[in-house]
Amino acid sequence: MTEAVTGPRTASSVRLGLKENWPQFALLVLINAFVGGMVGIERTVVPLIGSEEFKISSTTLVVSFIVSFGVVKACANLVSGQLADAWGRKRVLILGWLVGLPVPFMIMWAPSWGWVIAANALLGINQGLAWSMTVIMKIDLVGPKSRGLAVGLNEFAGYLAVGVTAFLTGYLASKYGLRPAPIYLGVAYAILGTALSILLVQDTREHVRVETAAHTQQSVPISFREIFLLTSFRDRNLFAASQAGLVNNLNDGMSWGIFPLFFASFGLHVDRIGILKAVYPVTWGILQIATGPLSDRWGRKGLIVAGMWVQAVGLFLTAATSHFEWWLVGSLLLGLGTAMVYPSLIAAVSDASHPSWRARSLSVYRFWRDLGYAIGALSAGLIADLFGMGWAIGTIGALTFLSGAIVFIAMESRPGARQ
Repeated sequence: MTEAVTGPRTASSVRLGLKENWPQFALLVLINAFVGGMVGIERTVVPLIGSEEFKISSTTLVVSFIVSFGVVKACANLVSGQLADAWGRKRVLILGWLVGLPVPFMIMWAPSWGWVIAANALLGINQGLAWSMTVIMKIDLVGPKSRGLAVGLNEFAGYLAVGVTAFLTGYLASKYGLRPAPIYLGVAYAILGTALSILLVQDTREHVRVETAAHTQQSVPISFREIFLLTSFRDRNLFAASQAGLVNNLNDGMSWGIFPLFFASFGLHVDRIGILKAVYPVTWGILQIATGPLSDRWGRKGLIVAGMWVQAVGLFLTAATSHFEWWLVGSLLLGLGTAMVYPSLIAAVSDASHPSWRARSLSVYRFWRDLGYAIGALSAGLIADLFGMGWAIGTIGALTFLSGAIVFIAMESRPGARQ
């Protein structure tokens, strides 16, 4: 597997910055749109496949596909930084795509719910490796001054694709049924993402070496165990970011599995469910173009705290109402809050990490963040089975508000990148 079509670049030819690296940056934005689209094919139709095609009555069992996705993705995130430093970013990106290739075919042809769960385990590896590499490579390319912008553009592409695909799959499902037509989009995403990653992507480890050489504080050797403990508990900024990331994806995992079932229980048709499922990630994706750079200018903490609280309001509104218009407002608030939080958290972790171990620190943060998918889906499913789906949504809203309060107390205010 070659490093790049044009061969590896020497350190003397490497420059940091978005302007200096815009062709590769733009390519990675496009590739991450395909990565996001792979998740988007599931946001509207897969929970309905479980309840309507496989006649699964337990909410906990329906959302089990998100549990498999979240656990596997979290573990893939955890090793992605180690693999990126050892093998190179490009090789890990390609590996992620190769693992993801069978996913849409398994969902289209699944004879039982177990196949869908297995497909989502593979999807978790795909997302953990491929999405991690696109964000790490963009941060490598731009250097310390534009991390928020880099992350914002990366997450914009990914979650805009999630939202657009969720809408398209809802539309296709209303016309042609839940399977296979809506899943054809995933086949196209997987083939294009794999081909572009193999043929055009260049590795970015030389950019890391350039940034490390210019860093004012040279890092002493640090083990992965030490990085894990720092990112998880010992550094107050990294701890605050990690718990907020977990809770953010906890409510996203809940909304992924519970919202389609909740809306359908009020008689909402699948195409309108697709609209609601699209509004949230599309709002989240588009607004990150603004919120990422704003976190570079204003600092990370304020956006994170306010964003968690805006998400909580959106969840409370969704749980307390029973009309499409209010659910639409709730989805907009959820998207707005997540857009404020998502790029700011990744940038905050990058700020608090030395370039020599930043990829590994980000992998630990992403481990905790994406473990939230599994915890959110499982806990929401259990609460829904015991007390109802409205209680599940409201409970997750309360946890989201509490997480924002923890960030307010624990995180130091940092206006931009730490040198």
